[in-house]
Amino acid sequence: MRNATRFAADRRFDILCLGRFAVDFYAQQIGARLEDVTSFAKYLGGSSSNTAFGCARLGLRTGLISRIGDDGLGHFLVETIAKEGCDTSHVSVDPRRLTGAVVLGIKDRDTFPLIFLRENCADMAITDADIAEDYIRQSKSLLITGTHFSTEYIDGISQRALDRARANDVRTILDIDYRPVLWGLTKRGDGETRFIASDGVTAHLQRILPKIDLAIGTIEEFNIAGGSTDIIASLRAVRRVSQATLVVKRGPMGCAVIDGAIPASLDAAFNGKGVTVEVLNVLGAGDGFNGGFLSGWLRGEDYDACARYANACGALVVSRHGCAPAMPTRVELDYFIAHADEIPRPDRDATLTRLHRVTAPRPPHDEVFAFAFDHRNPFFALAQEAGAGEERLPRLKRLLVDAVAETAAARGLGTKAGLLCDDRYGQDALNAATGRGWWIGRPVELPGSNPVEFDHGRSVGTTLLSWPAEHVAKCLVFYHPDDALETRLENEAQMRSLYDAVQASGHELMLEIIPPKSLPRDAETVLRAVKRIYNLGIYPEWWKLEPMGPAQWQALDALIAERDPYCRGVVILGQSAPVATLAQGFRDAAASRSCKGFAVGRTIFHEPASAWLAGAIDDATLRQRVRAAYEALIDAWREARA
Repeated sequence: MRNATRFAADRRFDILCLGRFAVDFYAQQIGARLEDVTSFAKYLGGSSSNTAFGCARLGLRTGLISRIGDDGLGHFLVETIAKEGCDTSHVSVDPRRLTGAVVLGIKDRDTFPLIFLRENCADMAITDADIAEDYIRQSKSLLITGTHFSTEYIDGISQRALDRARANDVRTILDIDYRPVLWGLTKRGDGETRFIASDGVTAHLQRILPKIDLAIGTIEEFNIAGGSTDIIASLRAVRRVSQATLVVKRGPMGCAVIDGAIPASLDAAFNGKGVTVEVLNVLGAGDGFNGGFLSGWLRGEDYDACARYANACGALVVSRHGCAPAMPTRVELDYFIAHADEIPRPDRDATLTRLHRVTAPRPPHDEVFAFAFDHRNPFFALAQEAGAGEERLPRLKRLLVDAVAETAAARGLGTKAGLLCDDRYGQDALNAATGRGWWIGRPVELPGSNPVEFDHGRSVGTTLLSWPAEHVAKCLVFYHPDDALETRLENEAQMRSLYDAVQASGHELMLEIIPPKSLPRDAETVLRAVKRIYNLGIYPEWWKLEPMGPAQWQALDALIAERDPYCRGVVILGQSAPVATLAQGFRDAAASRSCKGFAVGRTIFHEPASAWLAGAIDDATLRQRVRAAYEALIDAWREARA
């Protein structure tokens, strides 16, 4: 079925979405009543913003029109959707209202209790400046959800936005998004009820529909728009007031697309084939559907393709926890469409899960200049040698963060700045470093253990629960592919356990591989170790490896390109080598595509830390000497790359 929709050419945006922008708090205990839930995951939410998120993730040029409170939740929303490439220049900040929120539970496949916390919230107070005509005219299309017609004030704003769109050849989209509670038709705590007949809501929607080019909704939503419990009667009532293309979402049965006269039944309309998966959570699946459909519609693809994308996106979202973070990238979507019949549980398919993880936008760390002071035993030894108390070590590590900050500012490093730091002596340092956009690695291994043990016990996943999402889990493994079988298998089992843990927690993983000195080795030993780990199905985002010769770097580049093209890169470790030796290592790696920087510690901190602990230098001198060594390595790296 051909998509004959005409779009204006040479527009900055494919779509602008106006409406709800709120935080979703999703219960983490599946099967529990909301009364019994003990913890929640925080996600971006709100139908309009979910749709904008999905469109941006699928490559559409997207903007959001909404409003947040001047609070941490609102700033989280803006930062999250901006990372997907969505323009937020017309998301304003309300000084008097709070950001909206929703609390959601997953009791069973049919029961999804939710509470809208939206009393006079910010996104219902969008102003005329937010819907500026010169902004709207820059887009091919404008989407508004039904909630943003549900009060007198926001109805006026949304109607003006539609009028400005139509005056500027901007296609208009209505996501009916019927929530009876937001129209005042149920008690405030009943967000789960999806349909209550209301002549007032029907009449209101029918005054909007003449301005709409594309209307999307479930059967229940078209029934409220048409004023009947018979879907065909409702669609005919909608058609009497609107010539819009109508897209009826039918869940696992797919969707019906009606571009002209209303047929005798939904089955007689054009239907895009549905995708059957095991349902975890239906909340937000419609928003995923919207993103998929619009990704094809706005590119002028036929309705078969639009429906194929939409139904696949909806199926992926219903199989996962949350809505916005569950939405697929284009790479992931194409893979799922090609293999959908073989993947009844998308949340458990290893390839799909990995694509979901690695093809979504990630923090930009194309180069990493990491100062490594995660060492615990060496710092304790330094304190003993200097006759200093162990209690001084947290203060020392906090000063090292200050040195990194000074260098980052002086050299304009931005996201290239980085550090490796522990939480035993370095929790204050980690707290100070977090949130700056730096690359931050954090060790999980018990120092010196071989086979590797985890520092806080075998349940490393429990440890990761308290970590900020931006921290990278770093694990040093003394690993040799020819090690004694028992030792090698234990190391591999521990790496697998850690890999599974970060898949669940969302943290990136760095494996630091150092072959034990007690075993014979040659130039290929590290390369063989990396290959063996890939053979085990373990794909760390980062590798930390010792300096190698140019031939070994070339071989490693080829291996990573073959096995894991989504690998973030390799950083060179220092092992107390002098700057001149490391500079040669940087030159040997200069042609490597996978080598992205360094993570060096004792070369930088040993001498100044010893002097500071002994009371021979003050804080300022410590920072100055650390900076000099750190910046010498940065200069050596840049000279090698130049």
